Amino acid sequence: MREELKISSKSTIKSALKTMAKAGEKCLIVVEDDNSTLLGTLSDGDLRKFILKGEKLTESIDGMYNPEPTFFVREKYTLNDAKKIFLDQKFDLIPIVDSDRKVVDALIWENVFKDGEQKQPQRLDVPVVIMAGGKGTRLEPFTKVLPKSLVPVNEKPIIEHIIKSFTILGCIDFFLSVNYKGRILKAYFEELQPDYSVSFIDENEPLGTAGSLRFLYGRFDRSFFVTNCDIIIEADYISLYEFHKKEKNDITLVASAKEYIIPYGTCELDNDGCLSHINEKPQYDFLINTGLYILNPDILELIPKEKFYHITHLIEDAKNIGKKVGVFPIDEDSWLDVGEWSEYKKAIESLK
Repeated sequence: MREELKISSKSTIKSALKTMAKAGEKCLIVVEDDNSTLLGTLSDGDLRKFILKGEKLTESIDGMYNPEPTFFVREKYTLNDAKKIFLDQKFDLIPIVDSDRKVVDALIWENVFKDGEQKQPQRLDVPVVIMAGGKGTRLEPFTKVLPKSLVPVNEKPIIEHIIKSFTILGCIDFFLSVNYKGRILKAYFEELQPDYSVSFIDENEPLGTAGSLRFLYGRFDRSFFVTNCDIIIEADYISLYEFHKKEKNDITLVASAKEYIIPYGTCELDNDGCLSHINEKPQYDFLINTGLYILNPDILELIPKEKFYHITHLIEDAKNIGKKVGVFPIDEDSWLDVGEWSEYKKAIESLK
């Protein structure tokens, strides 16, 4: 039994996100804290739903999980029974319990179809745009010599780590927006000769975080990824893309669920300017924009031609005309902003 697949009903949303990311599965088994009695199952979709409703990360998952899960009793099922349910219901996980309903094991795709009959891997053949034109001042002095996207993380530059996270899913068409030290970046890929396609979007002058996307208007016939060149995100990109399509979003942004604790007592005042009360080390929950998006191709028409324009402008303009902008939450440990020195050092450790 993989213990990381179990989670206590007393756990918080934050800990559930971290447990799910660590387990590498889309579903967890919810149990009573003291005796592992099966209470239900918690999916990644369940967590997203409550986060997007505004629930605090410190809230308990009690009431968020499915209290009537499909499960097997030990030695009272066959492998064919399990295969049929997995194939018919598209489950990610089925708990196995003993006669007292205590969880003793779990079935996942890998151990149900281990006889060679495997789950068909999902593939994404969609374009990926990488915004690689910035100066990367936060990473000076490296970026005095190199474009930000070529700053090395262990034996590879940042941009190769980013591209790899897409190529393993089947993405082969990459578009790189370049400006600062763009010729160095072009020379790198010419020397690399990768087995995927790389096209360059030249900014004659800086156009912000979205201005150069206008050059791609009319090039795509399906939704596509846009990512900054200094972030590394370890998330389920297929679930992200499916979320975008299912929710019928025009733009989906990936947001990191972060909890901030102010290490001081904050003072609340009354209407007379006198102290009302003190909040001791208050906690605040935020969804932080990571810099990874999915855009529908028609959205690019909103971008003005050859003008400085940020992705935040695009999101605001899209919302103003009634377009739907969705948010896909991920665990804070699944996002590395390599453009910060402190995070750069974390990336070196985590990507060994």
